[in-house]
Amino acid sequence: MKKIVTYFSASGVTEKAAEELAAAAGADIHEIRPVLPYTEEDLDWRNGKSRSTIEMKDQNSRPGIAAPLPDLSAYDTVYIGFPVWWGVAPRIINTFIESNDLEGKRMIIFATSGGSGMTSVMKDLQKKYPGLHMECGGLIHGKVTEDLI
Repeated sequence: MKKIVTYFSASGVTEKAAEELAAAAGADIHEIRPVLPYTEEDLDWRNGKSRSTIEMKDQNSRPGIAAPLPDLSAYDTVYIGFPVWWGVAPRIINTFIESNDLEGKRMIIFATSGGSGMTSVMKDLQKKYPGLHMECGGLIHGKVTEDLI
């Protein structure tokens, strides 16, 4: 069974978690990079005019992905990781999901967060993509644990 860890990381925290997960799971790894990288100002959630705030307020926002998408046809399991923004996945994750054929794949969702949990993340993703098989891998705080793999 071939696995790939895909991830979006705005500050490097999720990147570190994804690298540890890929190593522990024996998986390939792919970074989901935005066309326009986020600056510190873009990520200021307290600023109602920051890029991240504007994107998250718009349910239809789909930020562009910079790098070519990975060919997922050879993978059975696709891990998708990201920081939790406003209790859900950043909109670039919607871009990634909608830009790939994930039907029939085992998708394991993991995240990093300073305070949010995974309940609202999973409810939102499952509501948006009811035909996809998504499992909650959980939040990664520190070391990657076996239950996530």
